[in-house]
Amino acid sequence: QLQACGGGLVQAGGSLRLSCVASGLTFRTYNMGWYRQAPGKERELVAAITSGGSITYYADSVTGRFTVSRDNDKNTVYMQMNSLKPEDTAVYYCAARRNGASKYDYWGQGTQVTVSS
Repeated sequence: QLQACGGGLVQAGGSLRLSCVASGLTFRTYNMGWYRQAPGKERELVAAITSGGSITYYADSVTGRFTVSRDNDKNTVYMQMNSLKPEDTAVYYCAARRNGASKYDYWGQGTQVTVSS
C-alpha cells in the first residue's frame, strides 16, 4: 500500500528526491514518516509530516538538508535530500500512521540510497 522510489547512487554533496505513493488508504488522514536503516544500525526516524502537512519533524542529523512534503491530491509524500553525505547511506522506508495512533500502521518496501565519498 506504500510504494517508495527515488533512491540511487550519488556522490557526496549531491541530491536525491524520494517519493512514496499510497494506495488503499485515506491518505489525507495519515501522518507520514521517512525512516532509514543502515547496515548494522537500528532503524531511525529521519523526517515526518502531519496529515495536513502543517507540521514537520526532522532528525538533527538531517535538519537543514532534507525537506519532507506531501501532496494529498496525489497520495504522495516526498523527501528532498540535499548535501548528501556518506553517512546518509541506508535503506529508506516510508511509513503511514493514522491520526491519533501511536505507531506506524503501514510500511513501504524501502529504497536504497548510497552516497559515495
